Amino acid sequence: MKIAVTTDHTGLAYAGMYDTFKQYIQELGHECVDFGPKTLDMDDDYPDLMFPAAQAVASGDCEAGIIMGGSSQGEGMAANRVKGVRCTVFYSPAIAKQPIDAEGNQSTDPYEILRLSRQHNHANMLSLSARFLSVDEMKQAIKIWLETPYSDVERHARRVRKLDEEA
Repeated sequence: MKIAVTTDHTGLAYAGMYDTFKQYIQELGHECVDFGPKTLDMDDDYPDLMFPAAQAVASGDCEAGIIMGGSSQGEGMAANRVKGVRCTVFYSPAIAKQPIDAEGNQSTDPYEILRLSRQHNHANMLSLSARFLSVDEMKQAIKIWLETPYSDVERHARRVRKLDEEA
């Protein structure tokens, strides 16, 4: 899969995290299309770095996008401004307070939210937090997210169509 990747200054500043992030995606057998900064500029503006990656996903030039920032919140917001992008934000493993889903399934998997973002929301971009995730958690998140297929349940597809039509 061809994956758009980028980060802001925080992801670049954390000793090798962005390089580790890209290398791991490639180790999983994917191609990285790098939209990230080449040098550290603590005054960069994350929208300027996120929009090109999001546009590559929206246009179909890349099949997915994985982006990184300090909190991952603003980066995800920027990506979601691009029509056709459905970016989910992941900043920490967490166990649901109400671990039973609509089908009655129970999960105590701290990465379940990533699976749901793909299955139910057909997320085509993932925004990761450089500040709140360890390298191992980041790798686990990337692997789970990339390996989770979209659901073919009509109610999920219908909702995603509405998101894309209204954006």
